[in-house]
Amino acid sequence: MRKVRFRDPAGSVRTGERTDDGVAFGSRTYDESEVEILPPCEPSKIVCVGLNYHDHADERGKDVPDRPLLFLKPPSALSGHGDTVSLPDGKERVDHEAELAVVVGEQARNVDADEAMSYVEGFTCMNDVSNRDDQDREQNWVRGKAFDNSAPLGPVLATPDEVPDDASVELRVNGETRQSSSRAEFIWSVPELLEEITTYLTLEPGDVVSTGTPAGVAPLSDGDEVEVEVEGVGTLRHGVRSE
Repeated sequence: MRKVRFRDPAGSVRTGERTDDGVAFGSRTYDESEVEILPPCEPSKIVCVGLNYHDHADERGKDVPDRPLLFLKPPSALSGHGDTVSLPDGKERVDHEAELAVVVGEQARNVDADEAMSYVEGFTCMNDVSNRDDQDREQNWVRGKAFDNSAPLGPVLATPDEVPDDASVELRVNGETRQSSSRAEFIWSVPELLEEITTYLTLEPGDVVSTGTPAGVAPLSDGDEVEVEVEGVGTLRHGVRSE
């Protein structure tokens, strides 16, 4: 099942199922043009992982760390399918980063890797939009990673059985493929990431763990149309504008 949160024509927020015919809720199926697709969850925090693909570490000129590199994005960073992301003003380079995102289904603390998947509600797509100008100048990456609408997320929440262990992760800008890899290329698996993260903090239902990006990150420009596609989930689409 691919669950979708949406705002119906009357303005009510619903959770339904995305099908080939549209968005199904109760006895009704809406055409997607009739509704507003919302981020598939309402996280208290978004925990992101840096350098979880060897090839991305190489292109950033970084050594692979001995444990996952973690940073946070706040809920205010969220944006949804069909939204337009505003790039920070006056920055020379703001990059796209296609990622497989994990949505937590129940409160998790000190979780063992071999039990971690039981805490996962599903998977979705995320673009970790990154302001390199400031990221390269600071250690905590607040300016570089946590700015408003820097985490497009969606369009649906796919159950774990729908997303293969080697699911492809791809990003296109204006129809041109820029990133193309696979979940099989992770340095740290989803269970290993959840074990590490929950050693230090409690994950709440709806929280997001974004699992890192493959090689191919590149700058975004005013007017770009971005697609993030994860096999088994679907395609997250959003626009870009310069403030």
